[in-house]
Amino acid sequence: MTKRDGVTILVDGENVTVPEGATILDACKAAAVDTPTICYADNLTPVNVCRVCVVDVEGSRTLVPSCSRPAEDGMEVQTDSERVQHSRKMVLEFLGTGVDLSQADELHRWIDHYGADPDRYQADGVELETMDEEPKVQDNLYIRDYDKCVLCYKCVEACGDDAQHTYAISIAGRGYGARISTEFDVTLPDSACVYCGNCVAVCPTNALQFKSEFDLRAVGDWRPEDQTVTRTVCSYCGVGCNLELHVQDNEIVKCTSPDDHSVTMGNLCIKGRFGYQYVNNRDQSAEPGD
Repeated sequence: MTKRDGVTILVDGENVTVPEGATILDACKAAAVDTPTICYADNLTPVNVCRVCVVDVEGSRTLVPSCSRPAEDGMEVQTDSERVQHSRKMVLEFLGTGVDLSQADELHRWIDHYGADPDRYQADGVELETMDEEPKVQDNLYIRDYDKCVLCYKCVEACGDDAQHTYAISIAGRGYGARISTEFDVTLPDSACVYCGNCVAVCPTNALQFKSEFDLRAVGDWRPEDQTVTRTVCSYCGVGCNLELHVQDNEIVKCTSPDDHSVTMGNLCIKGRFGYQYVNNRDQSAEPGD
């Protein structure tokens, strides 16, 4: 029995062939169909919690998550049917009623696209309810702001089997009180966290963000439009991890890693992610050899 070269499905009326085992989302990408995602990332295992990537599959009673449903030969998929649009709009609206999405730039693009209006659920004179917690600032590396968390599980996956295998964080609590937490809700320095920052890298809403970015935002001086991004190789060891240095006003303000790099796949260790301060703290007046 020979393995097939691929499967062919119909995406919005167009035949698309993808490798066997590929998902509907992979087929959508191959067909150049832009699909909203929140809990999905190329370097993480799909967990099917956000439901914003749902599509209409012929013969299926319900909408199916495109990020995890395998493409099957002969499958007919609609990505922009009326019920797909309605479902995605409702998901975005419900998220916006209880979560601060002010720094979720990609989600705002889809909110505008579907005409989602979270404020329409707000009664006159009544503020929408959020976690209403101050950001947790426990060190100089990164902060946690639960008011911005959509419980997409991406940070949990990055901390667990998909990358770091540290298992420092998971979902705690139930219902509206559910949140990402360390074991027994201890502080980050007292937890199993190794400060790789891979959770920060995958967060779609900035609920997890670099302390350097948080500080600049606090004084109104975070200017991504003025930043340059330069790819380089980490100088700490010989593994060859690629870094993307975000520079503003001639200072590195954060460090990320490209998802498509064969060595890092977007992941770094504490040195690669946060160990750039020696560059910013160099003495500009020192002479060579001093």
